[in-house]
Amino acid sequence: MAAITAAMVGELRAKTDAPMMECKKALTEADGDMERAEEILRVKLGSKASKAASRITAEGVVASHIAGKVGALVEVNCETDFVTKNDDFLKFSADVSKLVAEHNPADVAALGALPLDGKTVEEQRAALVGRIGENMSIRRFKRFETNAKLTAYLHGTRIGVMVEFDAADEQVGKDVAMHIAAMKPVALSSEQVPADLIEKERSVAHLKAVESGKPADIATKMVEGSVQKFLKEVSLFNQQFVKNDKQTVEQMLKASNASVKAFTMFVVGEGIEKKQDDFAAEVAAQVAAAKQA
Repeated sequence: MAAITAAMVGELRAKTDAPMMECKKALTEADGDMERAEEILRVKLGSKASKAASRITAEGVVASHIAGKVGALVEVNCETDFVTKNDDFLKFSADVSKLVAEHNPADVAALGALPLDGKTVEEQRAALVGRIGENMSIRRFKRFETNAKLTAYLHGTRIGVMVEFDAADEQVGKDVAMHIAAMKPVALSSEQVPADLIEKERSVAHLKAVESGKPADIATKMVEGSVQKFLKEVSLFNQQFVKNDKQTVEQMLKASNASVKAFTMFVVGEGIEKKQDDFAAEVAAQVAAAKQA
């Protein structure tokens, strides 16, 4: 049996917002497996245990650039929120998004080798780190080149969306981009939802069905119903349109004689665990060092 530490309980609580004792029970049942414990909490507590999944832990900005039929979305990370308001950092991020659109680098390393104001992007990044005194990195980017139209929506600097669409009315594309930022779909249609996400949802639904004590045939229907509900909630076309919840996004697009071909959404720090400072431990370490001195 794995030892369940206070730090493990605290980490699970931060991820799920579940009560401390429930977190401890789940970790004990999962023998210390954090991912398994999170699933156990979702089964017991429902959506309450997953509401922190979108919580952002790292800092940085999303920048976009569109020039005609070409566009790019870039996430650049830093250590603190303070730096996200620095003019030099914001300019660097904007310059990088423009370079991605113009040069189509294969990856972040290739992007770092591109020229920027007499130096390479990597040299400019290192120089910026030296001036500001805080580490920063280019995390990811997505480039679009299309015969259709492009639009981008930035919610502040922390959420960025780019949409490839066809519509006579440009506002349709902008509305879809804002909808995506608000509702955070993971795919255009239910058929395009990643298989691993579906299987994870199916696993949680199965455990819930088992705990319900229903007969096997009813439990199977419960699982499939939960999976279908999940697919509708995370696929763009099936979501209720934020500006008119009487119709789905797909229905809105059809009524507008429009279509969406692709989209990308970046949320700053998504999936990155931010270092948690332990102030008490830091003080204790300083006191111990002082005594030794």
